[in-house]
Amino acid sequence: MTSFPKIALVTETWPPEINGVAMTLSRLVEGMRRRGYPLQVIRPKQSCDVGSNANNFLVPGAPIPGYNGLLFGLPVRGRLLSHWKTQRPQLVHVATEGPLGWAALSAAHELKIPVTSSFHTQFHQYCGHYGIGWLQRVIASYLKNFHNKTLFTLVPNESLRGLLETEGYQNVGVLGRGIDTVLFDPARRSEALRTLWQADEDTLVVLHVGRLAAEKNLKTVIAAFDALRAKHAKAKMVWVGAGPQLTKMKRKLPDHIFVGMKVGEELATHYASADIFLFASMTETFGNVTLEAMASGLAVVAYRYAAAQQFVNHGHNGLLADFGDLNTFKTLAASLGEDVSLVKQMGTQARLDIQHVGWDHVLDQFSSTVDKAIRQENHQ
Repeated sequence: MTSFPKIALVTETWPPEINGVAMTLSRLVEGMRRRGYPLQVIRPKQSCDVGSNANNFLVPGAPIPGYNGLLFGLPVRGRLLSHWKTQRPQLVHVATEGPLGWAALSAAHELKIPVTSSFHTQFHQYCGHYGIGWLQRVIASYLKNFHNKTLFTLVPNESLRGLLETEGYQNVGVLGRGIDTVLFDPARRSEALRTLWQADEDTLVVLHVGRLAAEKNLKTVIAAFDALRAKHAKAKMVWVGAGPQLTKMKRKLPDHIFVGMKVGEELATHYASADIFLFASMTETFGNVTLEAMASGLAVVAYRYAAAQQFVNHGHNGLLADFGDLNTFKTLAASLGEDVSLVKQMGTQARLDIQHVGWDHVLDQFSSTVDKAIRQENHQ
């Protein structure tokens, strides 16, 4: 019987928190455990938690300013040292670079446990959106130094790997993303939900899913929808998500539909009941929502980078504007308002093209990285 190495995965975000990183990590952990890997998640304790166990080692956390419901883990280096001295993992994978991630990296190094990491969020690019642009270089330097202290840094696509390597990151590998094509399926389309939105069969419903915050470039989405509605007067704009911009947007956009956060089958039904997905964020490392929209049969308009660059074939299963090209983004959105048949054609093709993107290849990639890191550390 094959013996799988014991892994400690360190993260400062975890379901039921709603974000792409939490979703991706929970899928990764579920898959690795199904394969037989003993994997303990080390994370901040949430209000719904009872206590630590073989699956979860819980540490104190504190709220992240401006991110309601999210926590960062406290730098409990001593607690991790004690825990790992008695229950030593063969590899530590640090998925987030906050205080808990730093503590885990430091403790693992002291105990000579191999460490790998993930690069999920370009925090330094958020600075300008929150009035702390002067911190961008400091945060960028911290992130590079942090990841270069690990054996491998895993990113979601080749374009981000190339970017990080030009910035001086070492030993960068790709750990792709998968999509649940059973959950996200055009068959979940709900005429009852569309009726609630006052959308008949001739109405184009435009969707945005994500945090309603400055870093998501929501002004571009609004401008693109206005351009589309100028061509298709009956178009409806539906926003799924919450965040610091929600109150202001509701006040300024009274004719838009705001439905709050949705998860699971309810989220999948909202995707499938729309027709077009506008995603203008320029701070994503990947953008899981792009795959969710494509799997749900939506025509996607996005910038040519991250997940969209990898999976959207311009003019075939969606439309791409060059990174940051607002005018082209608006023009592409407007073109869909003129051609409903093209919207349906692209959505159908998107579903066909994304069906093969499952999680097995992601688990294979992670397993391979774990094995390489352990072998490399043992040979030093």
